[in-house]
Amino acid sequence: MNPDAIALNRFGLGARPDDPMPRNPRRWLLDQFEHYQALPPAWSGQQDTGSRLADYQQRQRAIAGAADEDRQAARQSLRRDARAGYLAAVDARLASALDTPTPFVERLVHFWANHFAISVEKPLVLGMAGSYEAQAIRPHVLGRFDTLLAAAVRHPAMLVYLDQPQSIGPGSPAALRLAERSPERRRGLNENLAREILELHTLGVRSGYTQDDVTEFARALTGWSLAADTAQPGAQTVPQPAAMAVGAAEPGGFRFRPALHEPGARTVLGRRYDQPADQQAGAILADLAVAPATARHIATKLARHFVADDPPPGLIDRLAAAFQRSGGDLPTVYRVLVDAPECWADSSAKFKTPWDWVVSSMRALGRREPRATQAAPLLGQLGQPVWRPGSPAGYDDIAGTWAAPDALVRRVELAQRLAAQSGNAIDPRELAPRLLPGDALGDATRLAVARAESAGTGLALLLVSPEFMRR
Repeated sequence: MNPDAIALNRFGLGARPDDPMPRNPRRWLLDQFEHYQALPPAWSGQQDTGSRLADYQQRQRAIAGAADEDRQAARQSLRRDARAGYLAAVDARLASALDTPTPFVERLVHFWANHFAISVEKPLVLGMAGSYEAQAIRPHVLGRFDTLLAAAVRHPAMLVYLDQPQSIGPGSPAALRLAERSPERRRGLNENLAREILELHTLGVRSGYTQDDVTEFARALTGWSLAADTAQPGAQTVPQPAAMAVGAAEPGGFRFRPALHEPGARTVLGRRYDQPADQQAGAILADLAVAPATARHIATKLARHFVADDPPPGLIDRLAAAFQRSGGDLPTVYRVLVDAPECWADSSAKFKTPWDWVVSSMRALGRREPRATQAAPLLGQLGQPVWRPGSPAGYDDIAGTWAAPDALVRRVELAQRLAAQSGNAIDPRELAPRLLPGDALGDATRLAVARAESAGTGLALLLVSPEFMRR
């Protein structure tokens, strides 16, 4: 792969036949920072988080007050509407990836959405997944990591996914009142959010934190909950924690509930936090965001995504150093990535995930919107349903997960369908060198495409060629 092919495919989302080749690949990537739209036209019709949450809660209250014979139908209607919102959001995500003039930054959106993964098995998360990416991820991928972290973990989709609204401090006013009224009903800490922030979002596994740190952090997080439902006692909108004040975003729908908070100072990773209740978790989060272990964890994941399943240690060191030196300024880290010789090695070490392959295939065919393609079912058939990894860890970023024989068969079938939709309007012999410029296209693939019995067959062969399925 030459520099043009690397910029288009490894850093970007795949070449488009109507786009010019970048004159200076490195400059082309960095210039995208100035032109990125956080909410491009494809996302303009999506409902915001606060509206979705308020609508969901209002309908849940209506269901609770409905007659027994009407509840099942009302629940089904709520589920159908949530799924319709999900399908529309997946289409918006795909349309944005197909039409974006800043494919490098768009890839970074996908990277961070997977880093801060949610999963849509819960009905409320199903309806909010699109607004989560639109409000918590997209606006912050060119900012500071602490801002992105705060926006992601405070978003109602993340809170609901990890059961944070059910977490109550054992010594909180709400828990004490509940114990007086209903001694048999015991509710306490839920450690899911605390554990995933430490293990997945910041420090990483085997980074030195203990179970005591998880529990203490979970105590500090009590009170983090949802807006609306203001009938709950103790609800108030949380002010910006002083430690997270620089650019930290509060997506609609977050609310701090003092009555649920566990009183007292907390000790996490050997540091004592005695801030006011509504600032305590934010102070811990701010320290985690700039911890050396966090810098190395993020550096490793970026190097793995852009270079190789087994990333080069030297590149990890340089990315981690840039993260720490800049206080988590993400563009500073990205610039080190773009300048790294390891990223421009001519071997195609990364195997495309189903999402990568679908996006690059449709871009290759000149598509700028999903049109008749049903994006969500299609990605489900290929084994990577959007916003449904089934685990807070997100989808794997290594070839072994995606290169199984049955998965490749499904790609072949889809390549044939996509090629058939294009008819004979595209000559694969002319398209191939535009998608894989220079020496990126191997002789065997060039010959197979040239000898194909039809234009459609040639296109399908190109889309499932070894060169195209790697980046």
